[in-house]
Amino acid sequence: MASSRPYILDELTWKTVRDTRYDVAVLPWGATEAHNYHLPYTTDNIQAEAVAALAAERAWQRGAKVVVLPVVPFGVNTGQLDIPLCINMNPSTQTLVLRDAATSLAEQGIGKLVIFNGHGANDFRQMIRELQPQVALFLCVVNWYTRGSSRIRGITRARWRRA
Repeated sequence: MASSRPYILDELTWKTVRDTRYDVAVLPWGATEAHNYHLPYTTDNIQAEAVAALAAERAWQRGAKVVVLPVVPFGVNTGQLDIPLCINMNPSTQTLVLRDAATSLAEQGIGKLVIFNGHGANDFRQMIRELQPQVALFLCVVNWYTRGSSRIRGITRARWRRA
């Protein structure tokens, strides 16, 4: 059965991926941390995935061959290590994960990787500066929460009401 969302890797089969030439990969990157008493620990992941999917849907409808990769669920959380189940991923580890993902995609012919950041403490700018000369694809970061329109905020609020 074909996915109704051919731009969401989590929903695709090998056949679909094999038969589609993707030009852009979007990597949602969040965090696992407490969000006060009213929101789940994976708030940053849920929102980054939802907004990335919306953006990819719009791009796909306009002819872009984009695919949203599975979310990286851990971010920089050095300030919350005393809170149970907050998980920290140091920037040095993030760099290694990003390098391996970017290298894999570049070797497969993907031309662009958009890091779709959903966590304020993640800072990919220096990582991109270091990695860009090492990989044969364009790297960039979008901190979606700094670009969010009222429509995006409405979508993420609606998601919480359904949960």
